[in-house]
Amino acid sequence: MASTGGLVPITRAFLASYYEKYPFDPLPDDVSRLSSQIRSFIQDLIQGFPPTQGESLLIQEADSQPPHKMDENMWKNRENIEEILFLLERPHWPSVLQQSSTAEVAEFATTLGQLKDKFQATLTILESFQSRNSERVFNTVMTYMPQDFRGTLIRQQKERSERNKQAEVDALINSGGSIRDRYSLLWKQQMDRRRQLVQLGSATGVYKTLVKYLVGVPQVLLDFIRQINDDDGPMEEQRQRYGPPLYSLTRMVLFIRLFLSLAWRRFEAFKLNRLQISVLEEAVDVYTTELQRFINFISEVFANSPFFISAEDASMLEMRKNDEYKEITVPAGKSYEVSLTVESINSYIAWDFSLVQGKMSMDIGFSVEYTNNGGEKTLILPYRRYESDQGNFSTCMAGNYKLIWDNSYSAFFKKALRYKVDCIPPVLEESEKGSERNEVEE
Repeated sequence: MASTGGLVPITRAFLASYYEKYPFDPLPDDVSRLSSQIRSFIQDLIQGFPPTQGESLLIQEADSQPPHKMDENMWKNRENIEEILFLLERPHWPSVLQQSSTAEVAEFATTLGQLKDKFQATLTILESFQSRNSERVFNTVMTYMPQDFRGTLIRQQKERSERNKQAEVDALINSGGSIRDRYSLLWKQQMDRRRQLVQLGSATGVYKTLVKYLVGVPQVLLDFIRQINDDDGPMEEQRQRYGPPLYSLTRMVLFIRLFLSLAWRRFEAFKLNRLQISVLEEAVDVYTTELQRFINFISEVFANSPFFISAEDASMLEMRKNDEYKEITVPAGKSYEVSLTVESINSYIAWDFSLVQGKMSMDIGFSVEYTNNGGEKTLILPYRRYESDQGNFSTCMAGNYKLIWDNSYSAFFKKALRYKVDCIPPVLEESEKGSERNEVEE
């Protein structure tokens, strides 16, 4: 666990001064020029061939302001790139383009392949950035968590939540959901992650049961993860500072997607001319180059920002100040036991102990056993001698569990044992709780 002594949550004013060190070079004028040209091509296409309802919705989105949140813009760029890649796949070309074999069509096909490669490379960079950034945020939070079973439980909760989210996406894809449907779900899941951070900071929702076991989690960390994404919180400074260039790129890629979508549907009636193809090539080149430049820049800002300070390991002295730990003396030739009654399966039994060492290095025997209602005993953790140990397991049976520290083998030396033991009931997500309620009702 990293020390948080003297720290306070990052403020917007602090970030403003930090971002002064990282000015972003403005986008080239080509971005606005090419966006305007593509938009005029779109207008030409819909004048001669009225848009469908779906196309009208896309036109309305293109003419609206992009989302305010930067991460939502990143997701929008991903969505539009994937939609463009779909259109650039040969099976989705206009039929007349697929069937023709003229030199002109062959040249255009080569151009489309080059555009596809540029978008694919940019998509890979964007996906990697989002993945790294998400892991960095979570790992930073975990750096400040006590390095015992509580941190493990938070990680397990996250992993289970991510598996559930991936299952949702897989189910949507298998049922024939569109790219747009998938990204709507992905953004909803992103908001769920954000709410879970707030819940962790506020000790509500799925973390309500866990909160009483979070003694020792620095309050500064809980305040940070609760406040960081507030509408007028620290991230608003980032949006105002770096949002405008990203918003311009979000609009640009949407114009490119809309142009291709309209052109493909009207290809037989409105064949693309050389000027339109040339502008399209230049627009794709500028967009992919500038988005990659922005991602590389913002990655450096994030990597060096106060959000991601590398924390020092907490000292043993700080750990000893935590009043959760108990200290007892196990006399020579004796043992010490802690009994826990478990009412629900999938509860967690966790322990953390060490011997207070003197001039000689000491150890103590440790084991865990289970006793059912009939008095039959089962060894859960085999006997072994330790100087210290930390562990946990998920129970598969309700009943009595006994943690045993054994010093019976020592004829002369008593052992000063410092330990912490907890039994934590299962932590269920809201969807799982609802499922359980339905089963009971049935």
